[in-house]
Amino acid sequence: MTEPATQSLSTAERAAAAALAVPGVAGLHGGEFGTVATYLPGRRVTGIRIDDDACAVHVTARYPADLFATAERVRAVVREVVDVPVDVTIEDVIENPDSTADQTGPGK
Repeated sequence: MTEPATQSLSTAERAAAAALAVPGVAGLHGGEFGTVATYLPGRRVTGIRIDDDACAVHVTARYPADLFATAERVRAVVREVVDVPVDVTIEDVIENPDSTADQTGPGK
């Protein structure tokens, strides 16, 4: 019998998948100079850094979104994957093209 594919993922990859599944998260972000990453044999997981004392998760959020709620949801789902405190940083915000946000700005 073969093992499910998720069993072969590293903790960083499972943390990344959990963070990306949170509504309002557009992607993972490498931080300034791309320094937020976990290096694995032959690959790296950008936006997730796990060490013995903490896990850093850096994300790009979609606008409009409640940034505090999004960060808290990311923290909660990643905490289920790792055994250390999780620190979430929203590095950037991008406009959600499907958004029906306020259309009354300049020129509207």
